[in-house]
Amino acid sequence: MIDFLVHKHGDDVGVAVKDLKKGEIARGRTFDGEQTYEIEVVEDIPYGHKIALRDIEEGEKVKEYGEIIGKATQRILKGSHVHVHNIRSLRWG
Repeated sequence: MIDFLVHKHGDDVGVAVKDLKKGEIARGRTFDGEQTYEIEVVEDIPYGHKIALRDIEEGEKVKEYGEIIGKATQRILKGSHVHVHNIRSLRWG
């Protein structure tokens, strides 16, 4: 059973394909199926939202789809919910 999907190799986040609950071990894979992940969820993550695949430091750029999608506004721990409360889009400055 897959709990999250990762668009491209090297991405920093995956997308939850179901609600993820704090403390569970979430299993994910890349779309091509070549890379798999097992990550402990450190806070609840709603379906469709992002999970951090690694620790991300404040100010660090975040990749999804193989592209930079924003910058971390605070430290994000592996297994955390990644959303507007801790990442800012670079699209509009």
